Amino acid sequence: MCGIVGYIGYRDAYPIIVKGLQRLEYRGYDSAGIALYDGQDINLSKTKGKVDDLKKKAESSMSLKGTLGIGHTRWATHGVPNDINSHPHYSNSGDLVIIHNGIIENYDSIKKELINRGYTFSSDTDTEVLINLIEEVKKKENVKLGHAVQIALNQVVGAYAIAVIDKQKPDEIVVAKLGSPLAIGIGENEFFIASDASPFIEFTNNAVYLEDEEMAIIRIGKEIKLRKIKDNSIAYPSIQELQLNLEEIEKGGFEHFMLKEIYEQPRAILDTYRGRLLAKEGIIKMAGIDENLEKFLNANRIIIVACGTSWHAGLVAEYIFEDLARIPVEVEYASEFRYRNPVVTENDVLIAISQSGETADTLAAIKLAKEKGAFVFGVCNVVGSSIARETDAGAYTHAGPEIGVASTKAFTTQITVLTLLALKLAKAKGVFNSTRFHEYLTELEQIPAKVEEALLTNPLVEIIANVYKDSPNCLYLGRGYNFPVALEGALKLKEISYIHAEGYPAAEMKHGPIALIDEHMPVVIIATSKGHYEKIVSNIQEIKSRKGKIIAVVTQGDVQVRELADHVIEVPETLENLTPLLTTIPLQLLSYHIAVMRGCNVDQPRNLAKSVTVE
Repeated sequence: MCGIVGYIGYRDAYPIIVKGLQRLEYRGYDSAGIALYDGQDINLSKTKGKVDDLKKKAESSMSLKGTLGIGHTRWATHGVPNDINSHPHYSNSGDLVIIHNGIIENYDSIKKELINRGYTFSSDTDTEVLINLIEEVKKKENVKLGHAVQIALNQVVGAYAIAVIDKQKPDEIVVAKLGSPLAIGIGENEFFIASDASPFIEFTNNAVYLEDEEMAIIRIGKEIKLRKIKDNSIAYPSIQELQLNLEEIEKGGFEHFMLKEIYEQPRAILDTYRGRLLAKEGIIKMAGIDENLEKFLNANRIIIVACGTSWHAGLVAEYIFEDLARIPVEVEYASEFRYRNPVVTENDVLIAISQSGETADTLAAIKLAKEKGAFVFGVCNVVGSSIARETDAGAYTHAGPEIGVASTKAFTTQITVLTLLALKLAKAKGVFNSTRFHEYLTELEQIPAKVEEALLTNPLVEIIANVYKDSPNCLYLGRGYNFPVALEGALKLKEISYIHAEGYPAAEMKHGPIALIDEHMPVVIIATSKGHYEKIVSNIQEIKSRKGKIIAVVTQGDVQVRELADHVIEVPETLENLTPLLTTIPLQLLSYHIAVMRGCNVDQPRNLAKSVTVE
């Protein structure tokens, strides 16, 4: 989950690397470091804290000269976040320097062997073990750096994206990938490396994405030399033209990326269905489905695997697929699915959902399902990501970059894609007649405008946030389609404000959680007019009789809940199946404002990172 940046070319490397690290800080921000080659030596600076802390330290303590350098922003795995455990790491000789994203699982046995051979270690990291293993191979086998990296990586177990530089090789960077993403930007007589394309988008729109178990030797004045790690055979790079633009990865006048991304949802949802949803013609066009329609129509069941917010989107999709398309659905945590020996057959369809397209557990679930013969369909946001490459077919959400660690537009655009898929299958199966199908398409087409309306609740939500910003706990309740929204609302609050929050099906409240309710307990309850409304009203009355504080999200014009609730937030009316696209909006805003009022770092919550590329 760490961020990797590197540069080799004719420009000063330092400003490029630092700006790149700031753009990748969403991937980890426990510590940061940089190494620059000035023509004679490799100068290194690293520190616990953010990239801004690194800038202060580096600019006061080291030479910033050099057109070759690597940088790293860390999410700690091995060893606590401190200066010593920060990357980059020197080898014992000081000749080699490495940055690393991932986990080396057998580092301990390798470390013991290296200690027996006279190596010493200053950090607790698996990364320092890896760079010394590379150095030992280089010396023992008398090989060049690239070959030493290849031999060493065949001895390790785990996941990695690495970049290595050698004091004896001032015009070369060696990079390699297994499990963690790595992109190489190709400019005129210069190269960039990064965990994603955002650090170099203003310099080039041409990039090569390494595949798993590939390594590259990058030299000035030469083409990239790509090799397979297992057998050292030649691989041939595929250069992709990037679609990313600089404006998308800047805040655009918003105080935080999260708020910007909340407000981007009308456009993001529109971009998700643009070209796919043709309401007037009564058509949904999705190439990944059109080419594999029989796989879905003949499936015994659909298995959805995901993590975090994407898992919640999968839960919404379960309701949608079963209700509209009448196909059985199971939703699994990817991390549990891969380890519980699941029953998967060639008659199953597995849908893998991930914003980044790099989620390690979801990738492992994909591989397991493919081994068992299932058809695998991916839903992700990042073009060219690992999940996009590993799946049999798929659909991009086209949400644009999501920098805030707490997902917002990922959730709504994933639901949009999955709704399109369910509607297309419902029509193909004959579950819908043309009139009902057209009704759904027309309503879905109006969702961006209704999300705009939901965003108008922001001033009211901010007032409510001020009332409950100091609450130690919060319950979120919903029924049917809005039960997953309750889970997502609770997740948003806990991950950015650090308030303990739990989501429940509203009917389950009386089976335990009601014991927590008193005059100090805020309860957020989703009570739209479509779907179990009278039951929800009864739940609200149960809370009210126990003096709980009720924040209700209701359909515009609601009267009954307004008489009972302490606070009412209205969203536009829509079809029941589409309500999660609207009810989630005020919950995102509520979490955001509470976190800001509590002085929390909204975009970079403690202990979290955006792209979870390790187990």
